[in-house]
Amino acid sequence: MAKRLGTRTIVFQNRPSIKGFAAVAGKKESQGPLAKYFDKTFEDTTLGQKTWERAEGLLQKEATLLSLKKAGLEIKDIDFIFAGDLLDQCISSMFGLKEMNVPFLGQFGACSTMAQTIILSSIMVESGIAKNAVAVTSSHFCSAERQYRFPLEYGGQRPPSAQWTVTGAGAIVIGESTKVLPYVEKAVVGKIVDLGVNDASNMGAVMAPAASESIKNFLIDTATTPEDYDLILTGDLGEIGSTLLIKLLEKESIKIKNKHKDCGLMIFQKDTQDVHSGGSGCGCSASTLCSIILQRVKNHELKNILFIATGALMSPTSFKQGETIPGIAHLVQIRS
Repeated sequence: MAKRLGTRTIVFQNRPSIKGFAAVAGKKESQGPLAKYFDKTFEDTTLGQKTWERAEGLLQKEATLLSLKKAGLEIKDIDFIFAGDLLDQCISSMFGLKEMNVPFLGQFGACSTMAQTIILSSIMVESGIAKNAVAVTSSHFCSAERQYRFPLEYGGQRPPSAQWTVTGAGAIVIGESTKVLPYVEKAVVGKIVDLGVNDASNMGAVMAPAASESIKNFLIDTATTPEDYDLILTGDLGEIGSTLLIKLLEKESIKIKNKHKDCGLMIFQKDTQDVHSGGSGCGCSASTLCSIILQRVKNHELKNILFIATGALMSPTSFKQGETIPGIAHLVQIRS
């Protein structure tokens, strides 16, 4: 059974295993540095659907089915699906997965949702309630722009601090422990951190303090240092947020620079793909983790990693009302 370590850390004593994982992505992502690691990419960002939202739902469905195939499982073997996206009422998750007829729990943690779904899936498996659970998350550039900013037809200019929402999805099948597969060892559920930032085009500044808080608390609880890990991977802080995170932790005498990478800086070639500060969106950390990162963990190139998915907890309503944008960051330790 799971237990608490220190003030914030969950320890999974039964070691829920990552039985299968898959990542799918859109056209722009297929032109980036991680192209060869994706299980499937799409040249048409509509995926043959009549709306961007339905296209995003299909991304989730494709990622889920591919992860099950790689795990050697079928839909009937899944007890729960934890799924989320950036859209109101998690409509892409709902419409994308409804035909699977599996118990469904929709999640919203903004861009932190991939870690959130992994933690909840692991808790279900650890407790014995589920034999297998799926954690899946997605985003789509066009659906996110329409909801949070402006319709694409508007042609608005993006400031240098802005990030490009990834069109992609990642899915992980988490099941009962096996000795040969990567597993989830520990986790930290993040706290809401609000330092008063209200710039919707600077998500890195919103999320970096939350990431710093979760990493610091995990290291304290576990009595470890950054040097104990092969990789400290943040979700989508981008260039600005990554710089801020390193500085914030250095003030706490925690140096992660030599171990740190950010999904938002890995998924695109920032200098040539015109993404400004980097990638973002639920699908950013999901498709990066479920492609190159977990492949390297499975191959034992990475043996002990921290995955910290970061989210900006805003809505179109709160932003228009002039509210600040709180941040959150959930942490998952994965080992091989």
